[in-house]
Amino acid sequence: MLNVLLSNRPLVSAVIAWAIAQTLKLILFLVLERRFYWRRLIDTGGLPSAHSAFVTGLASGVGVREGVSSSVFAVAAVFALVVMYDAVSLRREAGKHADILNEILLLSIVKDAFKEREALKELLGHTPLEVLAGAALGTATGLLLG
Repeated sequence: MLNVLLSNRPLVSAVIAWAIAQTLKLILFLVLERRFYWRRLIDTGGLPSAHSAFVTGLASGVGVREGVSSSVFAVAAVFALVVMYDAVSLRREAGKHADILNEILLLSIVKDAFKEREALKELLGHTPLEVLAGAALGTATGLLLG
């Protein structure tokens, strides 16, 4: 079963693109913040978008393997576009709302009522640049490995 999965080049392209993106986030965080934070390997948000790298790695790998005129490529490309649109719109807006709600929870009146509550995660979505960087990484990976 593992051999079958590992021989699926578009799938391998997607996973490798995702792993590279997450590793780059860890390295960028280390360089910019001057501290090691292993959770960057699995956290959402940041540069480059691992979601975008993952889906474009898959789509470009399918394009190389099956051809860009195939129905499978069309499905993969539409899936990639939906994921990337979601990253810069809905998920990014949810992150902005989380930021505002966390600020409200810091107010003394509200703080006492919610002192047992964890802060909401704010880094959910991506800027267009982060999505573009992830898409470029995924596309390159898919073209190389697909």
